[in-house]
Amino acid sequence: MEIRNFKDMYIAEVQELASVVRQLGECLPRVAKAASHPALKQVILDNREAAETQKERLEAILEAHGAEVEAHIDQAMQAMLYETNKLLPMLKGEDLRDAGLIASMQRLKHYEIAAYGTAAALAGQLKLCDDQDCLRATINI
Repeated sequence: MEIRNFKDMYIAEVQELASVVRQLGECLPRVAKAASHPALKQVILDNREAAETQKERLEAILEAHGAEVEAHIDQAMQAMLYETNKLLPMLKGEDLRDAGLIASMQRLKHYEIAAYGTAAALAGQLKLCDDQDCLRATINI
């Protein structure tokens, strides 16, 4: 995709964000299985449900703009998920593995939050108030 203006940049950012959310949602069931503490498992599974809702919202935004939904794979998220998967077998003991999962999830969620903030800022720049409200609502959940 060639980016020629702010609208193109906004669409590209939302496509990346959709990829981030899709990849995160796909990995969460595996991460939940690795968690030993029941509360941690539940938080991870709750995030999986939230990711599905987020994915639907992002797809609706893209479709409203006539953009491809699965046009991009966010490589930064892909790399962070790879590192999470690589880390899990290295962590010996339930408490240590849970701590490692929490650290990994924090990194992943911070990246996701930053991507939402960027997309929301661009929506505001373009005066796409409905899009901006939708993106900000997700950040504030």
